[in-house]
Amino acid sequence: MADELAGFDALGQAELLRRKQVSPLELVDAAITRIERLDAKLNAVILPAFERAREEARRLEGQTPSAERPFLGVPFLMKDLGGAEAGAPYHAGMRLLKEADYRESRDSHLVTKLRHAGFVSLGRTNTPELGLLPTSEPEAYGPTRNPWNLEHSSGGSSGGSSAAVSAGMVAAAHASDGGGSIRIPASHCGLVGLKPSRGRCSFGPLLGERWGGFSCELVLTRSVRDTAAILGAVAGAMPGDPYSAPPPVRPFAEEVRVDPGPLRVGVLAGPPREGVEVHPACAEGARLVGRALEDLGHAVEESHPGTFSDTEAVRSYVTVVACNTARALEVAGERVGRLTEAKDVEALTWALAQSGWQTSAAQYLATLESVHLLGRRTAQWWEQGFDLLVTPTAAEPPPPLGEMRSTAEEPVRGFLRAAPFGAFTSLFNQTGQPALSLPLHQTEEGLPIGVQLVAAMGREDLLLRMAAQLEARLPWSGRRPPLFA
Repeated sequence: MADELAGFDALGQAELLRRKQVSPLELVDAAITRIERLDAKLNAVILPAFERAREEARRLEGQTPSAERPFLGVPFLMKDLGGAEAGAPYHAGMRLLKEADYRESRDSHLVTKLRHAGFVSLGRTNTPELGLLPTSEPEAYGPTRNPWNLEHSSGGSSGGSSAAVSAGMVAAAHASDGGGSIRIPASHCGLVGLKPSRGRCSFGPLLGERWGGFSCELVLTRSVRDTAAILGAVAGAMPGDPYSAPPPVRPFAEEVRVDPGPLRVGVLAGPPREGVEVHPACAEGARLVGRALEDLGHAVEESHPGTFSDTEAVRSYVTVVACNTARALEVAGERVGRLTEAKDVEALTWALAQSGWQTSAAQYLATLESVHLLGRRTAQWWEQGFDLLVTPTAAEPPPPLGEMRSTAEEPVRGFLRAAPFGAFTSLFNQTGQPALSLPLHQTEEGLPIGVQLVAAMGREDLLLRMAAQLEARLPWSGRRPPLFA
């Protein structure tokens, strides 16, 4: 039964619960069985909380999903970066916090909403230290492997979650995205990954934003309808948030049944800027989607925002990340009761923090002004009458493990090697626009290739409509990695 349940998406599992064909405890036990069988090969679930999950499932016995709690009893996993759970470990990929056995004291607003929706957390998933790389290979916990090929990366920074969902351990898992960390793992593992608009989901109650507004949180799933329904369950500001995205016209879950109508679509398949080479399979994925959209009646042309080639945008991105890394090390020190030192963190983390500490307040503010101007310039492309942009999600397929490893002698080596993986994604973390990766292509070797769709600020509705149309046109639900429950 455990293997049979793995084939259902989250809404499908909820429907089984609604029909009383399975109980919350049976669903949870089946997911735990799958994790125990598969995770020795994947290393995706680093902080299991199985007994806590079973206790929660027992409390839910006799209840069924409803409109208010659509996922009541459905197993879920939390990424160990963001998504704080009261009493649960929180290490953010850091050996320092792991050795201190640091635990959170309260739930984040997002976790409160996920619990209200009915999800049952089975534990926390692997992530690179502080989410700094598009691969999940922290020194603290070791590498997470891709279920499509165990020698390759599952992506980052939500690589533990992507491997777990792709392998069928759970139907959906928490993820976050500061430069592509939802979309890149989705691309590498054959999943649906939506980066919502800035302010769509709250970072409360302790934070107003992360990474200067670049970061956001949502999920990784195997179906567009799951992504839409979960977005609807967790979206919305809490009192005191510094900003919020415009409210949707209708529930996001309904958008998957809405015809998008004829749209004007720009396609960028080639290099987004000088110095970035695009793998042929990644470029072909974008072109394939462009052809499919033409067949569906949309107006498709080669066009994209000119800001992709803005080298100042890359420098601005690195400055914001470096300054936020410096602050993250200060917070980690506060949590363990002493200053964070170089020996406590990975070489890349320390190098970025050093750069952040050397940046003046005035320089940081000037950088944010540059980022805001970049957002306005990028938005002009949509103002010219375009509805959507199509690009590869990443410029390369899933890389072999170890390629982004840094050393004390070359501390930023991994960061430089990571550049092709964020070349199409990080711009939209800076602008705050919603962007979605769909599993629409693959390499000759069978590794997944994602294609990114980008909409104007606040237009997740349009992304979900188009994603549902492409899911029907180029279905992926029958694809399974070699390592699947």
